[in-house]
Amino acid sequence: MSQPRFIQIHTLHSYPAALLNRDDAGLAKRLPLGDAVRTRISSQCLKRHWRMADDQFSLANLGVPMAVRSRHTLDHIREQLLARGASNSLALAAAEALRNGGLLDKAGKEQQGQQALETGQAILLGKAEIDYIVMRVLDLIGEHAGEKPLKAAVAAFLKEEKKNIETLKHGSGLESALFGRMVTSDVLANRDAAVYVGHAFTVHEAQMENDYFTVVDDLLSEAGQSGAAGIFDTELASGLYYGYVVVDVPQLVANLEGIDIRECFSAASERRDLAGQVVQHLLHLISTVSPGAKRGSTAPFNWAKFVLVETGDWQPRSLAGAFQNALPLNSPHLLQAAMQRLSAEVAKLDAAYGAPLQRRYLAVDEVEVPQGDRLPLADLAKWARERIVQGM
Repeated sequence: MSQPRFIQIHTLHSYPAALLNRDDAGLAKRLPLGDAVRTRISSQCLKRHWRMADDQFSLANLGVPMAVRSRHTLDHIREQLLARGASNSLALAAAEALRNGGLLDKAGKEQQGQQALETGQAILLGKAEIDYIVMRVLDLIGEHAGEKPLKAAVAAFLKEEKKNIETLKHGSGLESALFGRMVTSDVLANRDAAVYVGHAFTVHEAQMENDYFTVVDDLLSEAGQSGAAGIFDTELASGLYYGYVVVDVPQLVANLEGIDIRECFSAASERRDLAGQVVQHLLHLISTVSPGAKRGSTAPFNWAKFVLVETGDWQPRSLAGAFQNALPLNSPHLLQAAMQRLSAEVAKLDAAYGAPLQRRYLAVDEVEVPQGDRLPLADLAKWARERIVQGM
């Protein structure tokens, strides 16, 4: 049995009359593919909803420090210093020194129309990193009464403590351990993503509807007058979406445990236990958490109709090619046809490459997947976790 270097997750989700992901014009995002334009859901949209989900399988329930993504992180640090007794002048001086010393990107310097401590882009900073920086800066505030010596001490601290900040266990937060962190900071460490997320797209041609609606003025209605308080329209889309996610297990273990990526499967199984829990939670989130704007008027909530999980040590490959030619919209059983397309794609790739992959799948309708066993979600997620922990 091959090592589970990669966990590949393929899904089919169905959403009717929803605006799942908007572009800059407020329209449903699109993707040209093969012989038709499709509706799509961006990977960034999907990842944010998985990160922010609040249920028993939320990432926050794993007990690993999370992170803060904001352009106002330095203001947050300043407020933390104030809450712990620092004076306003010294807290501001320390925050400015952190900015000028390269803690965050250089775009954080004062620009026209921006506050002095606002960074040019949202930065992902782990809560453990923030707590450590606040603790060390408080020590420096206790040692230096003036703003000028404090700024010099903070600048020196950043140079001396770079390695300590980089090696904080779970320092950059669970989000960056999963989805990576790219920073231009002189101090913070980049994190390579361990979870790769493709843009979900409809397996058929895009189906759009322009929803025209009005808002009734209650007071006018009570007075016996007709007329609306507003007339609006928005675009809605319906579709069956194919989604694809890959988990690089050695990278995930390295990000979570702080070990060399090459030691993933030679280390004790306890070093892979957290990574197994993360994937177990992630499978639940991918299967049950729905993205979507206009939730109050479209209720875009649905669970996956099909989830295929593959593990092995071969390089990943998407099954998106199964839908290079869009499924006909008049197919009598669209979901069944989509599952059959995926199953046939797996069979063709197996015949061509002979990849030794272990497979388990969830399906709400009958379908046979080559070399795959059908399981309910709880067992499917547990199986993926056990494969990681066992390392084989």
